[in-house]
Amino acid sequence: MSDAPELKPALSISGASCQGCAKKIRNALEPLTGSTELVGVDIEAQTVALPDGVDLAEAARVVTEAGYPAEPVATSEPASCCASKKASSCNSQSDNTDAPAKSAKEHAQAYEAADDDQVVLSVSGATCASCVDSIEKALLSVPGVTHAHMNLADNTATASGKAEPDALIKAVESAGYGASVIEDADAADDRRQAEDKKQYKVLLVKMAISLGLGLVLMVWGMGFDTMMVTEANQLTWINFGVLTLGVMIATGGHFFTGAWKAFKHHNANMDTLIALGTGTAWLYSMVVSSVPELLPEMARHVYFEASAMIIGLINLGQALELRAKGKTSEAVRRLLDLRAKTARVIRNGEEQDLPVEQVRKGDHIRVRPGEKLPVDGVIVEGSTRIDESMLTGEPMPVSKAKDDEVSAGTLNTHGSIIYEATRVGSETALAQIIKLVKKAQGSKPAIGRLADKISSVFVPTVMLVAIGAALVWYNVGPEPAVVHMMIAATTVLIIACPCALGLATPMSVMVGVGKAAEYGALIRQGDALQTAGKIDLVILDKTGTITEGHPAVTRMTAVDNNETTLLALAAGLERHSEHPLAEAILSRANEDGVEPETVTDFDALNGKGVQGQFDGQTVRLGNRRWLEAEGIDVTNLDSTANTITEEAGTPLFLGLGAKLLGVIGVADAIKPDSEAAIRRLHDAGIKVMMVTGDVDATAKAIAAKTGIDDYRAEVLPENKAEVVSEMRGKGYTVAMVGDGINDAPALAAADVGFAIGTGTDVAIESAAITLMRGSLHGVPDAIEISRATVTNIKQNLFGAFVYNTMGIPVAAGLLYPVWGILMSPILAGAAMSLSSVTVVSNANRLRLFKTSHVPAQQEERN
Repeated sequence: MSDAPELKPALSISGASCQGCAKKIRNALEPLTGSTELVGVDIEAQTVALPDGVDLAEAARVVTEAGYPAEPVATSEPASCCASKKASSCNSQSDNTDAPAKSAKEHAQAYEAADDDQVVLSVSGATCASCVDSIEKALLSVPGVTHAHMNLADNTATASGKAEPDALIKAVESAGYGASVIEDADAADDRRQAEDKKQYKVLLVKMAISLGLGLVLMVWGMGFDTMMVTEANQLTWINFGVLTLGVMIATGGHFFTGAWKAFKHHNANMDTLIALGTGTAWLYSMVVSSVPELLPEMARHVYFEASAMIIGLINLGQALELRAKGKTSEAVRRLLDLRAKTARVIRNGEEQDLPVEQVRKGDHIRVRPGEKLPVDGVIVEGSTRIDESMLTGEPMPVSKAKDDEVSAGTLNTHGSIIYEATRVGSETALAQIIKLVKKAQGSKPAIGRLADKISSVFVPTVMLVAIGAALVWYNVGPEPAVVHMMIAATTVLIIACPCALGLATPMSVMVGVGKAAEYGALIRQGDALQTAGKIDLVILDKTGTITEGHPAVTRMTAVDNNETTLLALAAGLERHSEHPLAEAILSRANEDGVEPETVTDFDALNGKGVQGQFDGQTVRLGNRRWLEAEGIDVTNLDSTANTITEEAGTPLFLGLGAKLLGVIGVADAIKPDSEAAIRRLHDAGIKVMMVTGDVDATAKAIAAKTGIDDYRAEVLPENKAEVVSEMRGKGYTVAMVGDGINDAPALAAADVGFAIGTGTDVAIESAAITLMRGSLHGVPDAIEISRATVTNIKQNLFGAFVYNTMGIPVAAGLLYPVWGILMSPILAGAAMSLSSVTVVSNANRLRLFKTSHVPAQQEERN
């Protein structure tokens, strides 16, 4: 528009690496500009352009809180992250550049940001790695598509960017496959499970028919006749050929249909190989049966049983594969099972049971003991204890009362409550978790792209190998050369089907992501799953990560051993204060059931402490220097005070008049399991560093107590990302763990960011992995699962590659000159099916994996 306001570079930013980052920045600035269209983000230059009149200081603050450190741009020099001292963390690429492989965090950001512009398709007809490659290329050819991936494990394809669903469907269909848009993911899952069960039964029936015919033909040929065509049995074999053709169409027609579609669209896939192999065997046998005189007598052998049995064995393999694949999504199904089906909604003063889909925001819902909560909300009446282990991993039910938030899927264990629905349907925390797990299960880590590169040329290469083998056998092979030529070509085509190759990565990723979810680690993208296993340095924030995040009384010592009096008098003073240390003392008094004393004339002295009047005397609670200046001797509690300091706490002395009553230690307590979690990281060969804004003495004490290898104290929030970049520059693969807004830039800068789930939304959005529990054990849990998953993927890929590398030469007849062995096409069909089943079964072994730490809920159960 000609009258649109001019946008000028206004902010210099860092940490923005993709269009997902740009989208977050535009959304953050929308309240200041009135529209996201009035915000220009240049990823390459690391600048933000704004119209005149915008408060730049406020804009910089908003963008920084969104996770991208920002400051008003200097007019004398262009803003460039690569010119700053943060250059080591700048991996930005222009929108249209073919960038090198992105880091896990960049992929995660792009994947997350593209979520609003994603179209998920249900794809039919895809059977192997070549199909995956063809579908992804077809989707990427659609204008506006920026990212596309196909998940063979659940037959879904996802396209990100600005493209119409109809155009995407047309592109997939043009590649020879069927596609439809998935509007309701949950309903699609239910339909897919039902279809898989139905297809499993169909495949077993087809297997029984084709194998039955094949066995009959084998028995007939070996027991009653011969597999060689003679004048006496020629008509019989012609009839068997017609019968075999009918069975092939009935039980293997989908292979031939798929091959024809691929051919029409200039593609080749698994169906192509199967159709060529079985079709060649049948056609050769039919020629032999119909006009045997065209071939030498030694070559008049029929292979009808091979065509039937190969199709039967492949159907059996696909049935077993389908059954095993169903087990990979158990983690998601368990999450789905947590959802309540109905809700007791109060409308117009009446209670009625409604399907949970009909609950609206603002509805009041009654939940009785033993019932699951159907949606997220806030309690308006009653109190109870709620089991939130499915969200937090904590086994003990949590007390809830009026104004407390509650979540869908949690279990009401005690009282009856009424709460107001605040988030329903896909907005609930449980729905978001399910969505996140599903999306991560469909992602593709870097290691999986190896299979993509190979699959793009695999099938054409196999066809050339089959032709080459046929020519060699025909020209230099022993008699009957025609038979040997046909057997070798058919066997190569059958044994080389890249089914196992296409399943190797997605099967393991689906199980690995699901296993991580069981341990409370929500992985946003497949690359994070892979990169987590390479981590050799973990950087931890202190407050809320290693520590509880709020001060608490850690130690009390009374001169006369009367700690109750000590706490009552301290609480009486502090209930007039708003200081965090006061909150800690009052909380301890409440926990211990101690009633605060009545203190008057309260006064807070900055840098000293607080004081008031009690029984006609001045009562003081504060630091040592102040009380000594007031004439109170505190030397007899020196050792206790030193112990409190060594434990990273603050000693508060309490005096009444000129008499010392005792000392109270207040600290941000270290989480009970932080030390054990850090020990697990050390056992895994990982160095641990702490970066905190706290003073050096406190940081040193916490590092010593928890076994941290190194620490940086008094680090400003905006400088945490620089520490991450510095360590990456030294060659470390860095994980950053944090929970606050000030951790967001560092989380984004790390190779893998871990956000403690109890932290802020900004931190969680900036991280590749979210830990739903507040425990650091989630970090080594995720790393162990990552390593197990990557190992499993490597096993699958190795098996698939070795299988084809060894199988194809043997099928071509490599062993014949030495041992006189020529593989049967039937054996090739069995081996091909077995390879896919082996890959799927190996991936399912991950379901049995257990980390070195037993989750709290399991400990409780045991």
